[in-house]
Amino acid sequence: MSSPGKTTSGRVENDSKRAPTDQGGHTETDGFIYGSSFSMDPAEEYNMGHKRRGLALIFNQENFFWHLRLPSRCGTSADGSNLVQRLQELNFEVQDYYDLKVEEVLDKISDAANANHSDADCFVCVFLSHGESDHIFAYNGKIFIKDIVDLFKGDKCKSLVGKPKIFILQACRGDKHDEPVVPMDVVDNQVQENEVVVDAGVVHTLPAGADFLMCYSVAEGYYSHRETINGSWYIQDLCEAFRKFGNSVEITELLTLVNRKVSTRSVGNCKDRSAIGKKQVPCFASMLTKKLYLRPKKQ
Repeated sequence: MSSPGKTTSGRVENDSKRAPTDQGGHTETDGFIYGSSFSMDPAEEYNMGHKRRGLALIFNQENFFWHLRLPSRCGTSADGSNLVQRLQELNFEVQDYYDLKVEEVLDKISDAANANHSDADCFVCVFLSHGESDHIFAYNGKIFIKDIVDLFKGDKCKSLVGKPKIFILQACRGDKHDEPVVPMDVVDNQVQENEVVVDAGVVHTLPAGADFLMCYSVAEGYYSHRETINGSWYIQDLCEAFRKFGNSVEITELLTLVNRKVSTRSVGNCKDRSAIGKKQVPCFASMLTKKLYLRPKKQ
């Protein structure tokens, strides 16, 4: 405690140290950009007036090589067709792929990262698969999410600098249905009715980087539910939100609406009786720096 009448000055900790300077006397980029001229306008929006909306990649994994011991993801074809329709309605150029091998997925991702996006508003990448730890599964193996996302950062993909980069992951992020644990060997190969199953594994990675938006079908630590005929809860409700509000509602507000809609669902028909009545809540991590609207493109 300071003595009466004396002025105390706090000591600056390491987090607030001044950025190193180069030989020209300028600080590093982060320190140089932010200055007294910075305008904090809460209504500022991304420029969505480019010639094209942009590319949307969808990697849809229904079947897996037997040695992975992962169940087929019946119902994911409904998710795929639903997403294609909604993203096309939002003016995206959609490329959808099914059951690609690791090397094939990486080739498509690398091609997209190396493409010229100068005349595009933004970029979208969707993975519908099983997930575990910090990766998702292709047909014959795992792919690290960080390796994919890093390809679209500013030093690698310059034509997307300052533009929104949206990643949507439909996969499990844990092994819990709120309270009970549902076995990951619940299979749905013989589809006779619309049963609720889960996408196996854990995904808990939150890549950093300005202008990224990471959308997850479920909060960390929990199973993500998929209906064997209608598709996953998250993609169903995301596509419905896109259909109704995609052209008018700011994207993070739309995702919050999806969170609320999915949270009202509960497991009904499921082979594992302990899962009946259990819930799911999606989440997203926004590194966006402005508001993002997907308003109709002017013809």
